[in-house]
Amino acid sequence: MTVPLDDAELARRAGRLEWLLLDADGVLTDGRLYYGGGGERLKVFHVRDGLGVRLAQRGGLKVGVLSGRASPALARRLAELGLDAVITGRSDKARAFAEFLDRHRAEPERVAYAGDDLLDLPVLARCGLSFAPADAVAEVRAAAHRVLAAPGGGGAVRELVELLLKARGAWAGLVDGLLERKGAAVGGGEDP
Repeated sequence: MTVPLDDAELARRAGRLEWLLLDADGVLTDGRLYYGGGGERLKVFHVRDGLGVRLAQRGGLKVGVLSGRASPALARRLAELGLDAVITGRSDKARAFAEFLDRHRAEPERVAYAGDDLLDLPVLARCGLSFAPADAVAEVRAAAHRVLAAPGGGGAVRELVELLLKARGAWAGLVDGLLERKGAAVGGGEDP
């Protein structure tokens, strides 16, 4: 069990972050699998989480996904978001995280991770800041530094990004920048 961090320690750790890694199913989505009539897997993503990803990147974080599953629907959404790292189809997340750290020359304490299920525990235990959506399994909620109020697929990523960026002192400037742009897309192009 991880002891939750107070606001001062969370701010200290958030200030050192370089990366935000996210699980996909159960964090970016609600974790349910939908199948269309042709057998294709469908996934539902929250647009606020997409904007959260873009704001995290504008706030100086690199953002990636580390997921045990791979699917065309996930690949399409991740491409739309313009992530800095995409690792899918890797159920051995301990090994995948070690490879990620090596490939990107990253230190584990400079990575925040959000996960919702048992396969995420090795990464949650090793990263600098760990988060769980409100509906994560009990073991993950107990292992996380912070449990979010929002469920997976329901704005948890946006909540996490806002928490990190406020702790880093970057949130207000990003919001002011959006107001000055009068609704212009964050990062250009389409809606997140």
